[in-house]
Formats: sequence, structure tokens, C-alpha cells
Amino acid sequence: MFEAHFQTFEEPEGGVALTARLSAFREELIRRKLTGFVIPRADQQQNEYVAPSEERLAWLTGFTGSGGMAIVLAKQAALFVDGRYTLQAGKQVDGQAWAVEPLIDPPPESWLAKHLAAGDRLGFDPWLHTAAAAERLTAACAKAGAELVAVETNPIDAIWTERPSPPLAPVTVHGMQFAGEAEMEKLKNIRQEIANLGVDALVLSDSHAVAWTFNIRGADVAHTPLPLSYALVPKDGRPTVFIDHRKLSNSTRDHLERTADVREPDALTSSLTALAQAGASIALDNATAADALNRLISSAGGKAVRGNDPVSLLKAVKNKTEIVGTRAAHRRDAVALARFLAWIDREAPIGALTEIDTVEALETFRRDTGALKDVSFPTIAGTGPNGAIVHYRVTRKTNRRIARGDLLLIDSGAQYEDGTTDVTRTIAVGEPSEEMRDRFTRVLRGHIAIARAVFPDGTTGAQIDTLARQFLWQAGIDFEHGTGHGVGSYLSVHEGPARISKLGTTPLKRGMILSNEPGYYKTDAYGIRIENLELVVGTEIAGAEKPMNAFETLSLTPIDRRLIDVNMLSADELGWVNAYHTRVATEVRAHLDEATKAWLDQATAALK
Repeated sequence: MFEAHFQTFEEPEGGVALTARLSAFREELIRRKLTGFVIPRADQQQNEYVAPSEERLAWLTGFTGSGGMAIVLAKQAALFVDGRYTLQAGKQVDGQAWAVEPLIDPPPESWLAKHLAAGDRLGFDPWLHTAAAAERLTAACAKAGAELVAVETNPIDAIWTERPSPPLAPVTVHGMQFAGEAEMEKLKNIRQEIANLGVDALVLSDSHAVAWTFNIRGADVAHTPLPLSYALVPKDGRPTVFIDHRKLSNSTRDHLERTADVREPDALTSSLTALAQAGASIALDNATAADALNRLISSAGGKAVRGNDPVSLLKAVKNKTEIVGTRAAHRRDAVALARFLAWIDREAPIGALTEIDTVEALETFRRDTGALKDVSFPTIAGTGPNGAIVHYRVTRKTNRRIARGDLLLIDSGAQYEDGTTDVTRTIAVGEPSEEMRDRFTRVLRGHIAIARAVFPDGTTGAQIDTLARQFLWQAGIDFEHGTGHGVGSYLSVHEGPARISKLGTTPLKRGMILSNEPGYYKTDAYGIRIENLELVVGTEIAGAEKPMNAFETLSLTPIDRRLIDVNMLSADELGWVNAYHTRVATEVRAHLDEATKAWLDQATAALK
């Protein structure tokens, strides 16, 4: 019925079918005099989404999650995944060949300490690990009397005969009507940060930072408009952008050359070597810089200064143009979502719809805006028990029919040139149970507590995370993910450094965009999540003794009234729901057809 362009539902090959690859890999390790090897789920820049040519972990093991690591030794092989992916990993890999182990607690280094023997040589690709990760592996090897060996070329690439070519998507200029700040101005601010760090140069190893600084976008990875690239910014003089020239049109090259020299990616090593040989101190990003860069600088006589990339914080604070753009993007997105939710309410009770139908429909309604560039991540559409899997992605094999009495959880987002969206709604199909309404209302109350929060300048995400959980805790329940993540401006939907979570130590600044998404998940039964994006804004309080901030809600999509137990809401909470729905109707209604207007009027009617 609907055709989805940006998402597929095929089940990747896996399990026993891939065991021959593991044997071939072990033979390659023997040839290289290695007794083991570490395979992270990573590219050179630790991107969330990686190009097909970088999917080494999936190719070897069959596991397709967005986070994980494998370690292959002569006799044992283990795949390490976090709690989100334990079930998925068990289904995708051959249990006879691979042990599935926790990624966080205990970490893979503990497993290594048990399984490495004295004299073992454990290989790793220094381009695919950060320096901190390499140090952890070094320590684990030292404990066992083994040696960590940095390889020149990746042994997987030697046996992956049908490895896809690296991506060469064309680079586009992100115009001032979207970016709002010229490259020279951004570079001036970055140079101030370089001066604060007291270094001679800064490596931008994160393609998001390069894209933001030089006002370019690309399409080298799925769902994030990234042009894979590096940049080197000296404290004085012109920066250099390292990018494959085949991606650049004449006009894009002209745009870059206004502020930077443009060189091929492999010139980064010679540029860094020359700087290091002159005794330069060079700043590297802890989170994205490959250990190879750290080694290269140190071995050439320079000083690698590791820390947080200062560009990530500059990028996280949106300027006025980006804020105007994101508001427009959210209004446009809200029209598509209203049409989609009206369609769901019409079709789902009949009993013919499946999860894949909903994913394809929602993408089609977004494409109908005429402005959709991509989805911002693969849509999570889980009905019934699938909704309880936090990072569920429907495949042809898992595709479930939506039944009466189900809750349908839809978490989705869009990439528009003027903004990135991310919104989750939980929809009742038929009559929800009392327990469902109780749990939904507790989640909603936590969501409202974040949306209405007022907090002093300097407050961190960790300090307000509890607000979202308090009503769940009162019932002895919780959710196992963070309450919110940062969101980029036509960049990554998961943007650092700020987040609302127990680990969120970055102060929230005006102009940051964060998600507000508490949830509740009952295993094998249903899942609930309510997500809006929030903009940090200043607020005036009479008699306030310090600058105060609040959230402006950007998402404009009705919250399912059928799931709200009004008796559980305070007067203020009820007032918030009604005011939010009034605003949704005011901003969205005029852009809808008559049938959807009628649906919206009902969906946003005042609760009493």
C-alpha cells in the first residue's frame, strides 16, 4: 500500500550460515601470527550509523545492533552487547560458535583477563578504537602477560571479498538560511577555544563537527546528513578539510576553499606528522579520535592533548536561525503525524494493519510534505509485546498484526533541511486496560514534570532526570534508559554533549534541544513512551536571584486522551495537557484536510 524509501525490513543473514567466516578469519589471524583480535562496531569516527563498508562486526557475526564488540581467540569467540540487544544477539548469532556476553558490567576486558594466556598476541585496528579504549585493552593484556598488537591493515578486510566500496555521496552547502552563522564566525569561536586549551591545533575527528563548522552536509551514512571527513584547525592560519574530492562539485569546493584548504583524507597523517615533528601540541577528541591519531602524534614527537571536542558544545547551542528553522520543521512534521494518527485510528481497529504498514505509512505522510530528506533513525513501531523492546526494529520475520486491546508504540523522526525531529506516541487500539491507563498516566506525569521544569542556569541533565521517574517510582517501577538526548540541527538526532539522564553532567544551556521521553515497558505485554523535543529557553521569575531557564515544547502532536486517567492528574497537570492540545490545534489545524481536521478536533478536545 505504501512504499518506504529510507527503511528496509529484511532480516540480515546470520547464525550458522556465517560460521565459515569465523573459520576463515581465524586462519587469517594465524597467518599474521596473532592469537586473537578485537572487532568493535565502529568506523574511524565512532559514528552511530556506519557505512556498509564499515559493518565488519555484522559481517563476521550476524549481529546488526548499533553497539557491540566481538573478540575472537583461537578457541573461544564472544560477542559483547548491552542490555538493549541481548535478545536480538541471541537470535542473530550462532550460539555454538559465539558466547553472548555483557558489554558494560562486567566489561569485555574482564572476559579477556580470564581467557588470554601469557605470550598471546591480541590484535586490534587502531583506527577503530579510541585511545581510551586501546588503553583498557592494553591493561587487560598486561594483566594476562599478553601483548596488544596494533595492525597496519584490518584482517577482516583481507577475507571480506565482497566488501562494499566506501561511500561517495555528494556534499552540499548548508545555506545561511538554515545555518544562520558563517564559517568565519564559527572558526573565530573555535580558535578562542583552541586558545583556552593552550594547544597549537585542534583535530576535528567528528564529521558532525566538520559539517557544522564549514556549513556542509552529505549522505555518507544512513539517516544523518554526514559527509565523512576530518579537519585540522591551527591556532593561526587556514584550517584544512580532509575529504574525498570525488564528493565535491565545483561550487561546493569553492564554498570550502573560501575558508579552508581542501586535501584528500590520506593527507591527514602527513599533515599531523609535520606538525608533531615541529613539537606541536594537538588537541584530540576523547570520544571520536582514533587511537591511530594519538599514536601518530606521539611517535612523531608531538603532544596529543585528549579532552572533549569544544565544537560539540558550540554546535549544541542553536542560534536564532536554527531555532526558527526547527520550529518550522516541527510544525511541518506535526501535519504529517496528524494525518498518520487519523489514519491509524481509522484503520487499526479493523485488524488488518501490521507494524510494517505503519512504518511505511508514516514515511509516506512525511514524504508528502515535499521537504523530507530522510528519516532521522529507523522507525520503532512495536505493537503489543514488541512495544516492550526499547530499540525494536520490525523485520518481515517479526512483523506483528495490530490487534484490538494492543498498545502501539511509534517512535520516529525526520530530517528536514531546517531541522531534525524525533517524536514518540503510544496509541490505544480498542479499549485499554486499567493497568495500561495507570502506567501511561504515570509516564505522562513524568513527561509533564520535565516539560514544566524551571531550573537555574548551570543545571545538568542528571539533576532533572528524577522528575521524569518520580511517579513510576511511587508504584515501584522505572525505565532503564535515559530521559532525554540532545538533537542536532539537520544533523544527528542523538547529539552530545548534553542529555537528561543519570549520566548527564553537561549544564543545559539556552538554545539546546533535548528530548523528553520517559517510558514504561512490561516484558511480553506492552510498551509506553511519550516523547517531545524541548528547547531550553530563559524564563522570568519575579524576585529570582539568578538567571532561570525552562523548556519550550517543539513537538506538536496529540497525546492519546483515551489512555489518560484524569483522576490521577493534578489541576496543573490537567491544565498543561489542555493547553498543549489547544496549541497543537491552533498551529496544525489550518494545514489539514477536512477529515483530519475533524479527527484533530476530537484528539485535542479539553479533558475535564
